Amino acid sequence: MAKRLPSVKLVAVVGGSGAGKSWLIDRLLAFHGDAACRIQLDDFYRDLSHLPLGRRPYINFDAPAAIDWAEARRVLAACRAGRQPAMPRYDFVSLGVSRRRGWTLAPLVFVDGLWLLHRRWLRELFDLTIFLDVPKPVRCRRRLERDVVERGYTPAGVRLQLRERVLPQHARYVAPQRRHADLVLKQPYSAAAVAALAARLRPLLPGAGSPDAPDAEVFRRGLAAALRRGR
Repeated sequence: MAKRLPSVKLVAVVGGSGAGKSWLIDRLLAFHGDAACRIQLDDFYRDLSHLPLGRRPYINFDAPAAIDWAEARRVLAACRAGRQPAMPRYDFVSLGVSRRRGWTLAPLVFVDGLWLLHRRWLRELFDLTIFLDVPKPVRCRRRLERDVVERGYTPAGVRLQLRERVLPQHARYVAPQRRHADLVLKQPYSAAAVAALAARLRPLLPGAGSPDAPDAEVFRRGLAAALRRGR
């Protein structure tokens, strides 16, 4: 049995499809190293592998009802309590769920997803909530590129999904969560935004109150450098 961690902090990164949640968390993970890990709400979609192929194009992955919220609650609550949970892994090809191997709980957990601030009980699990406010044309371009390259969809099919499902569901479910966020970030990230993010993240680090904790200015500069990489 994995050793229980004495203190685990959860950070929610929320935004529409194509808002850059993965981009941001990739760089935050690289910056924090072994002190941080990641959970994706996408891994909590309901197992639909039993559906015939003819019905699969009609599945709406852009509404909160597509998520197995009981499983998400179990995993996040276990993390917050410092316990290593069994982690699901969703396959967008088979639409099935398997167990993720090699995932290890860390003191700082970054969670990304479309609807992490949609429910009060969910918001209460997080120590910091971030909303990425990105213009619609940018989000649509990124969604198109991702679904064509990574999921094998046709450009015409992606544009149809954007028009009929993604954008209406964004307006209904995603955008209203902005008001619940502790921090709203716009892209490109300004110096003021990076400073605000650093000020929120630094107290969540293991040993933040100890003499060995990183200096606030050093931490801010390091975070700014991490966010400049890969632009």
